[in-house]
Amino acid sequence: MSNQEKNNEIENLSEILSTIRNLYHKKNEQLEELHVEISVIKEVLNKLNLIVSNKSFHSADEIYLQNLDKDQIDNYFKEEISQEKTKGTKLKRKIFSKDEQELLCILNFKDFNTIEVKLINPELRAIKESSEKYINIFLKGALFEIIDKNPDLTLSYEYFKNTDTIEIIKISNLKSLSEYDLITDSITELVKN
Repeated sequence: MSNQEKNNEIENLSEILSTIRNLYHKKNEQLEELHVEISVIKEVLNKLNLIVSNKSFHSADEIYLQNLDKDQIDNYFKEEISQEKTKGTKLKRKIFSKDEQELLCILNFKDFNTIEVKLINPELRAIKESSEKYINIFLKGALFEIIDKNPDLTLSYEYFKNTDTIEIIKISNLKSLSEYDLITDSITELVKN
């Protein structure tokens, strides 16, 4: 290879090197600009997220109330539910001991009409119709109050193994969920004491 050819080759390589360096520096500058743009975009997105989350958070009650008109709100819980609509419904509540280790009783509210209270291990609690605790807490504390408003109420018992210890209390012809709540509260007090 002659000197002239070597010089030409070196010149070509130098041009290539120069072009590659220029491209490298341009791309490096573009990368830096992209990093700056990305950080700006992140800031903008964070601000948007804050605005959206602060402005759009509403409780379920707020959203529900906004979608109801005033008449619907006033009449929502006043409206009587027909027995046909409640047929087949069943609410179940379980009452546990104070340390929540032992199941004490189960209350089933069927068809929004009948409550069945099943005492678990009734022999341990020995609740009897004539016991002072039963009369004061359950009969006077709940049942008499309900009977005053609802004279059609009926009460029956199933006893534990041919004794006078109550195993199941059945109350029929209830009119409302609030009566169920009152019975639940008094039964809870009765079995936990």
